[in-house]
Amino acid sequence: MKLGFKEKVSYGLGAVGKDLVYMLSASYVLYYFQDVLGVKAIAMGIILLVARVFDAFNDPIMGIVVAKTKTRWGKFRPWLMIGTLTNSAILFLMFACPPSLSPGGLVAYAAITYILWGVTYTMMDIPYWSMIPAFTKSGREREGLTTLARSCAGVGSALITIFTVIIVKKLGTLIAGSKATSKEVEIAGFKWFAFIIAVIFVVFITITCVNIKEKATVDMQSPSVKQMFKALISNDQAMTIVLTIVLINMAIYTTSNLVIYFFKYDFGGTGWQGSYTLFNTFGGGIQILAMMVMYPILRKFQSNIRIFYICLVSAVAGYVILFGLTFLNMSNVMVLFVPAFFIFSANGVLNVLTTVFLANTVDYGDLKNNRRDESVIFSMQTFVVKLGSGISALIASIALSITNLKEAAGETANQEFDFSKTVSDSSRFGLRMTMTIIPVIGLIIAVIVFKKKFILTEKKMDEITIELSQRNKAAESKQQSE
Repeated sequence: MKLGFKEKVSYGLGAVGKDLVYMLSASYVLYYFQDVLGVKAIAMGIILLVARVFDAFNDPIMGIVVAKTKTRWGKFRPWLMIGTLTNSAILFLMFACPPSLSPGGLVAYAAITYILWGVTYTMMDIPYWSMIPAFTKSGREREGLTTLARSCAGVGSALITIFTVIIVKKLGTLIAGSKATSKEVEIAGFKWFAFIIAVIFVVFITITCVNIKEKATVDMQSPSVKQMFKALISNDQAMTIVLTIVLINMAIYTTSNLVIYFFKYDFGGTGWQGSYTLFNTFGGGIQILAMMVMYPILRKFQSNIRIFYICLVSAVAGYVILFGLTFLNMSNVMVLFVPAFFIFSANGVLNVLTTVFLANTVDYGDLKNNRRDESVIFSMQTFVVKLGSGISALIASIALSITNLKEAAGETANQEFDFSKTVSDSSRFGLRMTMTIIPVIGLIIAVIVFKKKFILTEKKMDEITIELSQRNKAAESKQQSE
């Protein structure tokens, strides 16, 4: 039985809500604690990376917990709901840090809330993506739902990217007052914007849990931690995609962590928030169109692997163009739309492709290892995405420490102050290098790893599907004869 419209919409809404939360944390937690509250950049970089290392143990264990869960509501939905409720609460607390805390207190608060945020996000993210192989058929149906979910996730990410700075400013001004300093405005704005996003998150995931049910019960053995890591290591295709996702996300999130600093301290102007919002509006729109329109069109003429290479080349070209444009007159933000098109469109399609590839490794592992480890494999997706963001945050924090942007700009009570006037040329150059050249290096390595190791072509997947079907029929016949 094919998936209904209500199920598709409900699953898509869950992706929107979950990526609203993820992108708010991934793109703004460094800026919030470092630039707004004054925590040292290198301290924040270490916190973000340590949290991701902690997830190296937390995420796979969560995969085991999901695999062992058996309830009347299934194995996925209970954890999806529990994780959402707890993660929403932690998200609000994370962006509601008391500014009166001592420097050490701020660091401790950031560390505790961010680690807890990562743990609770894992609780809902793993079951969300693990549901795909459990209630879809391999092939076009699974690919279609994955595309839809990734497209909706892109919508959530884009909404945060586009509207956060403007809404934070307006909301903060409304709450703190028009005479408040820029710091007071951002403190109030981030706090209550996070609250709004948390509420939307709970509502959307509730809709998902109510309307999505497992259509087939997959009998999964519950592996020990040792068995689980052995299964992952033995699935060479899953590990290849895992490494590729780390490299791609490291590149993308290095830029996303620094782009707000680029507009504030380099592009400059008293209305930098408007330019930043316009840039992200264009980029977010392109990313959504890439997932919903560009990918389906390309898919009619090209294989997924060929599209993957096209996207990586497009992203590299975008970064090279961006680096070149930063040395020209950037008074008009529309000049930056050219590299934005190449980077954002590539990122949108890559989000879809990496999930499709990872879902296919479940079938590959089933054939090779005689077990379906949906939760285990998709727990790695959660981990590697956060690992990539953690590495990129450390890279960004090192760059911020070296360029000394916060100290160079100083504090001001004027919300319309032009921060770019107090930043040295060397600081700008360091910022530009970090947000363009390092991502290019990461993407080139990703191409090399993928080309050398990945073998799950469409022809290979068709062969795997046939072999699995024959094996299952043989097993059923054997059971009936006994």
